[in-house]
Amino acid sequence: MFIQTEPTPNPESTKFLPGRQVLDGEGAQSSGNGFYVTHSDKDEIARSPLAKLLFKVDGVKAVYLGNDFVTVTKFATSQWVHVQTEVFAAIMDHYATGKPALTDAPEITDTTIFDDDDEVVAMIKELLESRIRPAVQEDGGDIRYVGFDEASGIVTVKLAGSCVGCPSSSVTLKNGVENMLMHYIPEVTGVTAEEEEEEGDNDVVVEQTVSEEDKKMKSYEERLKAAGIPFSD
Repeated sequence: MFIQTEPTPNPESTKFLPGRQVLDGEGAQSSGNGFYVTHSDKDEIARSPLAKLLFKVDGVKAVYLGNDFVTVTKFATSQWVHVQTEVFAAIMDHYATGKPALTDAPEITDTTIFDDDDEVVAMIKELLESRIRPAVQEDGGDIRYVGFDEASGIVTVKLAGSCVGCPSSSVTLKNGVENMLMHYIPEVTGVTAEEEEEEGDNDVVVEQTVSEEDKKMKSYEERLKAAGIPFSD
């Protein structure tokens, strides 16, 4: 697949031409007006598998899907030399899946945040999707949200791919997943992994002392900001 680029009058925006259809003109894509979404439009991003991949690229501010092109707008503080390569990879990864660029309904995943999710669950899902899952997938594995027990503070996840049966998965679970969730979410006291093949007790529970500073981080927005995840009203 060969992706071409074209400059635009806006130095923060670049036009990417994948050499094939982006919007196919059917169903949700039949309006002919294209599809525009910013990094804060969570519901709209969920409708587009392509946009979802593009917003995983650090520095992407907005995405516009046209008939045969994709326009990506970056934040002014980001550099194209870093963003462009990752955008190429995201577009190629999308076409490899065979999914449409835009769907009629939001794509529901294990980390989709629902209206009835409380603040803690929403934050857990956001951290898993934005910070933890990309790191795990780099090693050929995946991690999926299963649930959160409010009474015990235990988060249950499911490991997949190379993580299943891997000798270092327990280290990853404790030093990576558990430490990050506990650092940003005082309500979380530990993480337990539910693997495809049950091999004993995988519960990892660590006692936690919550600092006064952590207690003050009550709002979802403040916690996202502290975790380095962009947030916009």
